[in-house]
Amino acid sequence: MLTEKEEAFIKYWETVRDKKKKTFYQLLVGLPVGLLFGGVILFNFLSGWYKRADMINNSSSINAVVIIAVIIIAVFYAIFSNKFKYDQYETKYKELLYKKQKND
Repeated sequence: MLTEKEEAFIKYWETVRDKKKKTFYQLLVGLPVGLLFGGVILFNFLSGWYKRADMINNSSSINAVVIIAVIIIAVFYAIFSNKFKYDQYETKYKELLYKKQKND
């Protein structure tokens, strides 16, 4: 027997699962958190607290490489975290459907 909360989750996930599976949607939803994560890395690199990294930064034009790397990290984090969350919800959904079928 499923609880009311589990039934509500099944109904919710049936309506939004196709939309949340799309990679573009996962990118748009996760990009703010990914950019925040990448921004912290960029701030840490440009703050100058680590003198050796600061010397390397000043001696060559590595800023473009760092910015590209931060963007790649942000996009990867955004997509990966949402795909992981999607897989968790999908697994929960399938388990609840199995439990519902077993009880019926």
